[in-house]
Amino acid sequence: MKKTNLTIAAERQYSIEKEKFVPVSQYFGEDTFSHKVMKEKLPKDVFKKIMDAINEDTPLDAETANVVAHAIKEWALEKGATHFAHWFQPMTGITAEKHDAFVDPVSPGQVIERFSGKQLVQGEPDASSFPSGGIRATFEARGYTAWDMSSPAFIKRNGISTTLCIPTVFISYTGQALDKKTPLLRSIRALNKSATAMLKLLGVKNVKKVYSNLGPEQEYFLIDMDYYYKRQDLVLGGRTVVGAPPAKGQELEDQYFGSIKERISSFMHDVEEELFKLGIPAKTRHNEVAPSQYEIAPVYEEANLAIDHNQLVMETLRSVAKKHCLAALLNEKPFAKINGSGKHVNWSMSDNNGNNLLNPGSTPQDSIQFLVFLIATVRAVYKHADILRASVASYGNDHRLGANEAPPAIISVFLGDQLTQILENIEKGTVNKATNAEIIDLGISSLYQVSKDNTDRNRTSPFAFTGNKFEFRAVGSSQSISTQIIALNTIVAESIDELAQKIKAKGSDNINKSVFEVLKEEIKDIKPVLFNGDNYSKAWEEEAAKRGLPNEKTTPAALKALVTEKALSLFEKYEVLSRVELKSRQLIHLERYMKDMEIEVKCLNNICMNQIIPAAVSYQKRLAGAINATKEALGSAAVVSSQIELLKRVTELINNIYATDKDILAKVEAACSIHDEQKKAEMLSSKVKPKMDELREYVDALEGLVDDEIWPMPKFWEMLFIN
Repeated sequence: MKKTNLTIAAERQYSIEKEKFVPVSQYFGEDTFSHKVMKEKLPKDVFKKIMDAINEDTPLDAETANVVAHAIKEWALEKGATHFAHWFQPMTGITAEKHDAFVDPVSPGQVIERFSGKQLVQGEPDASSFPSGGIRATFEARGYTAWDMSSPAFIKRNGISTTLCIPTVFISYTGQALDKKTPLLRSIRALNKSATAMLKLLGVKNVKKVYSNLGPEQEYFLIDMDYYYKRQDLVLGGRTVVGAPPAKGQELEDQYFGSIKERISSFMHDVEEELFKLGIPAKTRHNEVAPSQYEIAPVYEEANLAIDHNQLVMETLRSVAKKHCLAALLNEKPFAKINGSGKHVNWSMSDNNGNNLLNPGSTPQDSIQFLVFLIATVRAVYKHADILRASVASYGNDHRLGANEAPPAIISVFLGDQLTQILENIEKGTVNKATNAEIIDLGISSLYQVSKDNTDRNRTSPFAFTGNKFEFRAVGSSQSISTQIIALNTIVAESIDELAQKIKAKGSDNINKSVFEVLKEEIKDIKPVLFNGDNYSKAWEEEAAKRGLPNEKTTPAALKALVTEKALSLFEKYEVLSRVELKSRQLIHLERYMKDMEIEVKCLNNICMNQIIPAAVSYQKRLAGAINATKEALGSAAVVSSQIELLKRVTELINNIYATDKDILAKVEAACSIHDEQKKAEMLSSKVKPKMDELREYVDALEGLVDDEIWPMPKFWEMLFIN
C-alpha cells in the first residue's frame, strides 16, 4: 500500500520522538574520537604508542602519526565530515578554526579523501590578525598549530556542514605562544612535576603523575531573539548600556531553582544533547537568581579537557539558543542593577591513581598529605593574590565584582570553622611528635567523614574550600578559564616546591614531624588571607587593608600585577610564560579592556543620538502641544502646571544627555591621544566610565517618563520576563 503524506509525517514524528528518548549512555561521546574509539580503530601497538605519548607528554613518530591520521579520517568520513580544522584558542578569548577539505585531486575530474600524519600534527593558519601584544608585527603572518593529543578530536556540526576538529596549540614562527592552551599545558606540566616530587618526599609510592581537575559552573541569560536584535548594545557588546531596572527583579527570590519554563527546558534539553554527543558531562541545570538567568554545570574533568569543553559549552549555548529564537548572553553584567553572571571554577588536584590530593582521607598519613597541599594552595593565594586578581580582570567583570552578587576584588580564602580551628591548633603546637594518636586526637584523620559538609558555604568568598576542592568564584562568565588556571597551577607549583625545600631543610628523620614544624610556621604567615565572614561588608574592606591584602577595583590597575618582577620571574622560572609572552598578555588584556569600552561608547552615542533623543523630542513636542491646547481651551496656565513640570524635566534630561554624551566623546578623544597603553586605559577607566554611568542615569530616568509607544528600545521587564 502506498503511504500517504500524513502517514509519512506521522512516522517521521514517531522517529523523532523515539530518537529523543534514547538513553544518554547510548550516544554519549559518539562525536568524539575518544580513547575508547581509538582503541577500537587503531592497531594495538599504535594505540599503546599514542597512549604512552599522551601520558608521558612526548611526541609521536611520523609513522604512528600517519596511522592515527588515517583512522581519524575514516572515522570522520563515517560521521559525514567533509573538512578538517585545527581548533585552537587564540588570545581573543574564543576559539578559531580554518577548514580544509579532505579531498585532493588525483587526476582531471577525480579526487580522493586524504589526511596525513603531517596534516594531523601541524597546521599553518595566518597569525597576523590575532592579538599578539607586540610579539608579531602585522606583516609577520606565519603561525603554526600543533596537535594537542591530550584533548580528543571531535565532530562539529553546523547546519548541513560537518567538520572534524582537532584541538591544537597556536604558536608563532619564532616559537612564542600566541594562544591560551600552550601556557596552560606548560602550567599543568609544572604542577605535575612539583606535586609528584612532594608526594615522593612524603613517602607516597606508585604516583607517576598529578593532574589539576576542574568543574566550571557556567551562568548565562536567555532573552527572546526579537528583543535582542532591537538592541545594538546587546548585539555588538553583549551588555545593555542603557535601561532602567524592572519594577520586579529578584527581590521575591522566586526565580532561583524555580520551575523551568517549557521553552527554556526544551532549549536546555537540546543543549545537553549536543554536549553529550561531544562527550561533555553536563550534570546540573537550573534557574539562577536573576529573572531569565540560568546555570549549567559539568562533572569534574582534567583541566585541559574541562577548559576545551567549557569553550564548547559557551559556543553550544549560543548556537542552540538561535534555533529556539533565543539569544544566550554570557556577559558578566548584561543588565545593570540585576544580578550578573559568573563562572564558578572548582579546582583540585589528583594523582594518576584517582586520589584527590585535597581530600582529607581516612588515615593520619592521608591527612598529613591533605594538609600539605591545602596549605600550599592557601599560601600560593596569599603570596600571589594580585596575580589571581589580574587573571579575572576584564571590562565586563569590573561591573560584577564587589556588587553584592559576586566576590569583591579582594582575594581571600574561606576554609570554614572546622579547618580553621585545626590550623589554629597546629599553629599553637598541639601536635609536637606527629604520632598517629596525636593526629587522631586533633581530629584530622576523621575529616574525610564530614569533609563535604563540615561547614556552611560562603558565597561571598572569592576562593572558598568546599570539602575536597577550592571554588574560585571571581571568574567572569564570558572568560576563557585558561587564564585563571594557568595562574593557579603555576603559583601552587611554586608554593609546593618552597614547602618541600623547607621540609627538607629541617633534616629530621621523622618526616611527619618536619612537615608539622613547617606547617606551623606557614600557618602563622598566611593567616591574613583567611577570612570566613561577609566579604561584602565595608568592615572587611577596611580589615583587608590593614592586613595588606590588595584591592584593585579596576582592570587597568589589576593588570599591573602581570608585569611585576615577581610575576615575570615566577612564570619564567616554571617555563609557563617567558617575559616577552607575559608582557604581551598584559598588553592584550589592556587593549581588550579599551576596545570593549570604546565599543560601548560608540553604541551609547548611537543609541542616544539616533534613538533616545529623537524619541524624547517627539514626546516633548507632543507634550508641549497638549499643554498649549489645554491652556488655550481652558484659558488658564494653572491647570497645566504639572504637565509643565513634566515638560521641564524631559527637556532637562534631553539637555543633560546631549551634553554628557558630548563630554564622553571629548574624553575618549583625549585618551586616544595618549600613546602609553597603561595610562590610556587608566584615563578611560577613571574619566570616561563614570561619565558613561552618569549618562545612563539620565537615559534611564527619561525612560520612566516617555510614553511606552514612543520609547524606541525593548525594556528590561520585557526582555527578562517575556520568554
